[in-house]
Amino acid sequence: MIRRPRRSIPAVLTALVMLGACVVAAVSAVQWAVGEPALVSFAALAESAHDLQWRDVAPAVAGAVAALIGVLLVFAALIPGKPLTIALSADDFGEHAVVSRTSVRSALKSAAKVDGVSNAAITLRRKRIHAVVRTNRTSIDGVADAVRSALQQCLTQIGLATQLGVTVKVKAARRTK
Repeated sequence: MIRRPRRSIPAVLTALVMLGACVVAAVSAVQWAVGEPALVSFAALAESAHDLQWRDVAPAVAGAVAALIGVLLVFAALIPGKPLTIALSADDFGEHAVVSRTSVRSALKSAAKVDGVSNAAITLRRKRIHAVVRTNRTSIDGVADAVRSALQQCLTQIGLATQLGVTVKVKAARRTK
């Protein structure tokens, strides 16, 4: 069970554009039906479309833009996003479970705050975990090893199905010369 993110932003944008076009068309049709001047004149649209030719620049540009938007929407629908969950190792009965990436990241962030670490930022990649920790110490000797050990112990407790490598970068607020 690999949950993937929904493609809600492209879907909402497409729906809003289509809703806007339908509202303008409906308002213009109602105004035309009651004898009022229409918001968008169908006669003016037909006349301007009648004057266009296929070899003109405007239809080519409009077609290219529409094709580009269509291709982008197809790619947004087909290319899978980053999984929202991470698989845990199977238990003794062969049952599989998953945990959210957010939960793993927050657990690792808590584990990374070993002695001397004031702040930690954790990034989960497909095969690696990147940790950037900040310390107020002047000497950063051993901090990276302590953080790496704490993160690996936390990963062992979580029990992920795949082993992830751990990369730690330490940033000191002050440096000695």
